Amino acid sequence: MSLERDIQKMAESIGLALYDTQLLHENENTIYRVSVTAPGGVTLNQCAELTHLINPLLDVTSPVGGEYRLEVSSPGIERRLKTLDHFVQSVGEKVALSTIAKEKFEGEMMGVENDEIILMTKENGEQRIPFRSISKAKTYFEW
Repeated sequence: MSLERDIQKMAESIGLALYDTQLLHENENTIYRVSVTAPGGVTLNQCAELTHLINPLLDVTSPVGGEYRLEVSSPGIERRLKTLDHFVQSVGEKVALSTIAKEKFEGEMMGVENDEIILMTKENGEQRIPFRSISKAKTYFEW
């Protein structure tokens, strides 16, 4: 089994859903970030519980060679969208995305249909963007 699948099973065992894992380098530190979601939000206690569950796994199957810091949290209000499921979960939210062809779109996430992302933009109305053409996407919050 893969490390991500093992973490997913552990998260599910305490009522959480694995959203994403990332290996980051910030200020000379290596961070292994595990993002989880739950209906009604994720609590600090749930993050601590999952941390305690996955620490022994990471001792055996390290995500990276050398030292790193583990962070377990919710993905937040502004988060990366990498899978079709991430887009489905973001219906009704504001999304900004770029395509491989360097096009940029911003608008409300309306849905996913036939592997196309449906966005309602202010400038051009409904836009259908093939998922495979997206190079980068995230939700954003307008203050």
